[in-house]
Amino acid sequence: MLNINNNTSNIKTEILVRIARLQLEGRLEEGVHYIPKEMAPKDSKPMRCCIYHDRELLRMRVLARMGHSVENIDEDVPLAGYAKKALEREKPTWPMLTVLRDACNSCVRTHYMVTNACQGCYARPCMMNCPRKAIHIEHHAHIDSTKCVNCGLCMNNCPYHAIIKIPVPCEEACPVGAISKDENGYEKIDYEKCIFCGNCMRECPFGAMMDKSQLVDVIARIMEKDPQKKRRIVALYAPSIASQFKAVPGQLETALKTLGFDDVIEVAVGADICASKEAKEFEERMARGDRMMTTSCCSAYVRAVQIHVPALRECVSETRSPMHYTAQIAKEDDPDCITVFIGPCLAKRREGFDDELVDYVLSIEEINAFLIAKGIEVAAMESGEEKQVPSASGRNFAKSGGVLEAVKIRLTDQTILRPAKINGLNKAGMKTLNMYGMINSGKLAAPENSPNLIEVMACEGGCIAGPCAIVDVKKAELQLDKYVKSGS
Repeated sequence: MLNINNNTSNIKTEILVRIARLQLEGRLEEGVHYIPKEMAPKDSKPMRCCIYHDRELLRMRVLARMGHSVENIDEDVPLAGYAKKALEREKPTWPMLTVLRDACNSCVRTHYMVTNACQGCYARPCMMNCPRKAIHIEHHAHIDSTKCVNCGLCMNNCPYHAIIKIPVPCEEACPVGAISKDENGYEKIDYEKCIFCGNCMRECPFGAMMDKSQLVDVIARIMEKDPQKKRRIVALYAPSIASQFKAVPGQLETALKTLGFDDVIEVAVGADICASKEAKEFEERMARGDRMMTTSCCSAYVRAVQIHVPALRECVSETRSPMHYTAQIAKEDDPDCITVFIGPCLAKRREGFDDELVDYVLSIEEINAFLIAKGIEVAAMESGEEKQVPSASGRNFAKSGGVLEAVKIRLTDQTILRPAKINGLNKAGMKTLNMYGMINSGKLAAPENSPNLIEVMACEGGCIAGPCAIVDVKKAELQLDKYVKSGS
C-alpha cells in the first residue's frame, strides 16, 4: 500500500488549500489562473519533462479539485471560466472520478523480471517450476514473455529473490477488475464494475486517478449571501474523522462551526441506530432460518455484492447506513437544511449521489484543507457541547470489528452469534465473499460452525483506513481509541 506521506497527496492538499483560500477571499475566479504558475515557478526543477508540462498537469488537477471532469476538457476555456461554473453549480456532477490521462504513466502490463541478483544457480528452481517452460538459463535466467502467464512461481521459488513483479499499481489495487488499458495503453475505469473503494486513486503513484472535489460547492453554500437562497448547513462527521485529528469529543464540533457550519452531528449517533436495527434484523433472520447475514454500513461492499457476488445479495442487511440515519435526524429537525457528510471514504460519495437526504460529501482531505485555509487547529479548539452523545460502540464503527461488537452487545441472546469479518476487500477478500456466496446458494457445503453474522469492510483496518485518510492506520486506531475513551 502506498504510504500516505507522498508527493501526490501533498500536491492534492496544496491545491485544495489554495482554492479554499481564494474562495474564502472572494477571489477564486481571478486568482485560480495563477495556481499552476505559483506551484511550478520557472526556476524550479520540473517533475516531468519540463516546467510547462508540470503546469499543464497542475491545471488539470485544479480542475478536478474544483469538481470538474478532465476528460475531453475544453482547453480554450480558462481556469477562471471553470471556477465560475463551479461556483454556479447547483449540485455535483457525475462521474465522481476522473482520469488524468497525461499524468498516467501508461505502465506496461504486469509482468515478472529477472534482476542482476540472479546467480544462475545449479538448482534452477525458477526454470524447473515454470508450468509453461518460459524460462531458460544463459549465465542467468531469462523469461520468454510470449510464453509467460504471470503465475509468479518463478519469483516464489527463487532463493536469491532475484525475480521481481512489476505491477500496474491501479490495476493491481482494484479488487473487481474495473480498471484496464484503452487502445492507447492508458488506464480507464469501467463504472459498471467499479465499487468506488478508492484503491486505484490511493495507489496510483502518478496521481492520475482523481476524485472530483465538492469543497467549492460546500464553501459556496456556507458563503451564500442571498437571504432567499441561504439555508442552514449541517455537518455530519464520521467518527473516523476523530481518528485523523488529535481531538477530544466536542472539539470537532467547535472546529466545524468555526468553519461556518450551522450545526454539527456526529455520525456515530447514526451508527447507534444502525447497530440496533441490525441486531433486531439479525435475530429475526436467524429465527426464520436464514443461513447468514452480512453488515451493510460499507457502501463499497454493498455495491460489490450487487454487481459481483449476486449469490450473497439476500444476505446483506436491509438496514441503511449510519450516514443515512444521521442525515435523517438533520432533515427531521430542519427539512430545508443542507447536509454535508464528512468522512475518509470515496464510496460514501457514491452513496451520497443515491441518498436523497445527503446533499454533499466531503473527504477528510478536503475538510483538512478547509481547516488549513482558515488557520484552524482542531486540537486547539475548545470542547463545545455535543448535540447528541453517541455510545462508545457507535464511535468504534470506524474500525474493523467495531460493527460486529456494536451489534453483539445489542442482541437479546448472544449465544446465537457466530461472527466473522472480512477486513479489506482486496482480491483475496473478494474470493472470500464469493465463497460465502457459494455457501449461501448451496453450491458449497457450509463448514461446521459456519459464521452467521459477517462484518465486511472494504478498507483494511476499517473506515479509519479509507482512501482519503491523512493519518497512518495504526496511528489512526490509537487516536480513535483515545477519542472513544475520553468521551465515555
